Amino acid sequence: MSPRMRVAVLGSTGSIGLNTLDVLERHPDRYEIYALAARSNVARLREQCLQHRPRFAVVVDNSAAALLASQLRSIGSPTEVLVGEQALTDIAAHGEVDTIMAAIVGAAGLASSLAAARAGKRILLANKEALVMSGPLFVQAVREGGATLIPVDSEHNAIFQCMGGSRAAGVRRVLLTASGGPFLRTPAAELRNVTPDQACAHPRWVMGRKISVDSATLMNKGLELIEACLLFGLPARQVEVVVHPQSIVHSLVEYIDGSMLAQLGNPDMRTPIAHALGWPERLSSGVESLDILRAARLDFEAPDLERFPALALARSAAEAGGTAPAVLNAANEVAVGAFLEGRCRFPDIVALIERVLERAPPMPADCVADILAADGWARREAHAAIAGPAGVHA
Repeated sequence: MSPRMRVAVLGSTGSIGLNTLDVLERHPDRYEIYALAARSNVARLREQCLQHRPRFAVVVDNSAAALLASQLRSIGSPTEVLVGEQALTDIAAHGEVDTIMAAIVGAAGLASSLAAARAGKRILLANKEALVMSGPLFVQAVREGGATLIPVDSEHNAIFQCMGGSRAAGVRRVLLTASGGPFLRTPAAELRNVTPDQACAHPRWVMGRKISVDSATLMNKGLELIEACLLFGLPARQVEVVVHPQSIVHSLVEYIDGSMLAQLGNPDMRTPIAHALGWPERLSSGVESLDILRAARLDFEAPDLERFPALALARSAAEAGGTAPAVLNAANEVAVGAFLEGRCRFPDIVALIERVLERAPPMPADCVADILAADGWARREAHAAIAGPAGVHA
């Protein structure tokens, strides 16, 4: 019998982490949950440690880590609590870890994802921002480290499946599907008054608040466009976005002979997670079988770029390259945070990103230091724009 694969779930308390643990629980003979990591959600991480008994639990926040360690000691748990960003990076490159689920949201996941790549791990990439920020540097780290990179985003996992697990030759174009989010039919004039709760009420997927807002602006699809270019070695002109409200077709690949392959399934993240965990084999995921007769019809339409200008900004950043994607991502994270805190309106999110991009000098991204410098600059610019006397106005 083959030894069990040791898995570290980075971001275990978020929606991707929870779904990953659900799939892993179904295959205890194949996988060992070796490490769990979260920023500060002690209550949920404590429950996970008691249930799965990992060797390590990493908590980025110092006070949260101290609380968890005290709680686990009091009940005799064997799990060792590690603390801080460096501990997160160390676990990602740990010699006894085989597979990393990279599910930390935003730029916070960059260092650990890069560490896993350099250490030659099998990386299940759910953190698109890390790849968007670092671009070719991340791809180079994967290649030089001998790592295996498998996308977990439902769209990129669909493309990966359609391409047979490699950068297939003969691709004419890739079509990323977008549900359109909660405001697909909302008149543009009404978007100024939408609330964070309305923006987070996704019609098809259950996700965290940041990614839910990204889906509502379609910036999530813009980031996925950049990610697709990097993962599959495609220029931006070969990646298109189509709105597909049913969220059953997760993406399509068209070949030069006229063939178009699509991956279909119910909108449940356990499907791409199970695929990534098992690849090149298949695992049961617990997802209900797709009833195509009940689905009945599949609709597709072009995105409204006037209502959703984030897509055009992301495409421009992809074409510009260098540090532009890192600036885009950083400004978006700040803007979404401000919206969720009630400090700006929904249309202000994209207006702020556009303002920061216009001010950003074109810079090459020759090393990680360049990326981090651009990220820091963009965050400062975005915060200053929000705090300024005029604020941000779309």
